[in-house]
Amino acid sequence: MKTRLRRHLACVRATFVQGDDRGQATAFVIGVAAALWLFAGIVVDGGLALAGKARALDVAQEAARSGAQQLDTGQLRHHDEVRLVHAEAARAARAHVASAGDSGSATVRGNAVTVHVTHHYRTQILQLVGLRTLTLHATATSHAERTTP
Repeated sequence: MKTRLRRHLACVRATFVQGDDRGQATAFVIGVAAALWLFAGIVVDGGLALAGKARALDVAQEAARSGAQQLDTGQLRHHDEVRLVHAEAARAARAHVASAGDSGSATVRGNAVTVHVTHHYRTQILQLVGLRTLTLHATATSHAERTTP
């Protein structure tokens, strides 16, 4: 058995010495195709992730504006002072985020509403290499203030 293996290895060595390069082009083509596929995945999924980040930022900004519109109208009418109803402002902001299909949180401090949005993007091409989702975050703050007519 050992002599058979030695003869086979000797034959393989002789083939390499003679310069037989069968199969090397195939390996090169497979390597280049895999690299191009990965590059396409980075371009496509990277672009869609940037669009998802912009969407998350839009949702955060709109939710913050929605929360900043929840004014204490009694305080505004009687004392001419702009003040938010904190519970309503946070609820309105969270409701806007939920209606967009994202998750997030809202905090109210003084007359400012800050919204943090988490958006999950499911990859299109990169899931073939094990990257199934990308998690994107965005934050926006809106202030309630009095404007002059």
